[in-house]
Amino acid sequence: MSDSLTLTEFPPVSTEQWDEVVRKDLKGAAPKTRLYFRAEDLHGLEYLDSAPGEFPYTRGTRGDNAWRIRVVVGEAAAAQAALDAGADEICFVLGKQNIDEVLRALPHCAVHFEAGARAAELLEALAGKPVSSGSVDYEPLADFDRAAQLAKQSKALPSFRPITIGAHRFSAAGATTVQELGWALAEAVEIVAQLTDRGLTADDAAQALTFSFATGSNYFLEIAKVRAARTLWARSVASFQPAHADSGKMSICARTGHWTLTIYDPYVNVLRATTEAMAAAIGGADALQVEAFDEPYREPEEPSNRLACNTQLILKQEAWLDRSVDAAGGSYYLEVLTDSVAREAWGLLQQIEAAGGFMKYSESGALERDIAKSRADREAAVSTRRATIVGTNQYPNLQERMLPSIERQDPAPRAARVFEEIRLRTERYAARTGHTPLFLLLEAGDLKMRKARSGFIANFFGCAGFEIQIADALAGAPDAIVLCSSDPEYAALAPRVIRELRDAGKATAVIVAGNPTDSIEQLKQAGVADFVHARSNAAEVLRAWQERLGVSD
Repeated sequence: MSDSLTLTEFPPVSTEQWDEVVRKDLKGAAPKTRLYFRAEDLHGLEYLDSAPGEFPYTRGTRGDNAWRIRVVVGEAAAAQAALDAGADEICFVLGKQNIDEVLRALPHCAVHFEAGARAAELLEALAGKPVSSGSVDYEPLADFDRAAQLAKQSKALPSFRPITIGAHRFSAAGATTVQELGWALAEAVEIVAQLTDRGLTADDAAQALTFSFATGSNYFLEIAKVRAARTLWARSVASFQPAHADSGKMSICARTGHWTLTIYDPYVNVLRATTEAMAAAIGGADALQVEAFDEPYREPEEPSNRLACNTQLILKQEAWLDRSVDAAGGSYYLEVLTDSVAREAWGLLQQIEAAGGFMKYSESGALERDIAKSRADREAAVSTRRATIVGTNQYPNLQERMLPSIERQDPAPRAARVFEEIRLRTERYAARTGHTPLFLLLEAGDLKMRKARSGFIANFFGCAGFEIQIADALAGAPDAIVLCSSDPEYAALAPRVIRELRDAGKATAVIVAGNPTDSIEQLKQAGVADFVHARSNAAEVLRAWQERLGVSD
């Protein structure tokens, strides 16, 4: 074997050859997405020659990727335990505690305060306190005069940022990635403009802000979002003509998305949080907060909180993601995607500015309307299963019962909620009546088609928590029968099965797995109750069958 690797045994493959294979695999159809990116696609991207720590900070605001592991606590006594377990920063949720007592009891570390309505009160109390670094979830939109006063007061704490742009709230309500970024920038620009009008310098106003983004399930898009956010914020701050260029360095805390969490098959949430955390880390977030996998249905317990923290420790100490700065840099795809996200978010910012700024946009009701539309679009994708949620609207665990595990109601929107409500309705009905509706999947005819369709139907009706039985002959007393065969065979199969049922005095509903367009009317006349196929709106179909079978809360 030669010591030099020449790869001569692998001949070059032309673009035409790749395209021919794609056309063959797609049976002549045009691909729905772009298949490849090349160096020429990067022409015109201004930031390509910049290094980490250099304007416009696309590649990062610092020369390392040592993000801070943020852990949520609600008691000062728990803060030191979190630090001992590997946290670098505390997110302290302030309730009704005495603020001075909390500040005295907290260990000396970076702290982000979730104070809600008490945020301004907390900032007043922080004056002169030995807080090394951190931030507060203070949103100044209701009172810019007081915000300017608090920002000036906070200048005594040079590593402390008193104002948080809570962009994660947009994502949590159902906004798209571009909307989350565009609205965050619009809100931040409005705040900086208002603060500078009230006597703060552009440098001080920009440095008073930190950003909190949610990281969703679209892995590469989320990496691009974090990179684009730094780029756009640097350019936004530059428009205020600060005295120091580095005033445009964005402070970002990313948190794994609550929108993507599920009640069913909850351990999949661990995998979701891991990929979301990876995206934030590779994108170069300054701090990262991972939600516990059981957050949607109970108060997270010590093991689940520890697992959330350990997710980041593994990404640092075993995956070594903190040892590479801007790992996405140089990927033609990610560079183009970053530029695309930046352009779209910048366009959204410009639209809002042209309409009078973020305050007018929000007060007009346009923000609420646009969020509602985006949420409806995303929920529709889940309902029709164009968007897959493993364990919820696809590949459910048929034996799983979550009703006994739910200890609290989660008021926040989540993508999985529509299917969770359907399945929980079935569980409540079963608990009350002692009966779970049974669907018999009757396989017949063509072996390949019947197996494929019975697998599809078991997955489909399993998402509602119905019991599934597969057989090749009528048996037992099912609540509904689903015929699983090939389209040409249904014309003879369906009437025979229906006649056999009626002769036995049974009114059991019969469903066809598929969409046999040439014989649908004939099958309906024969007594077929429904047709279930890949284009069915799963949520609507499952609710309709619950109603038909008397499944109610």
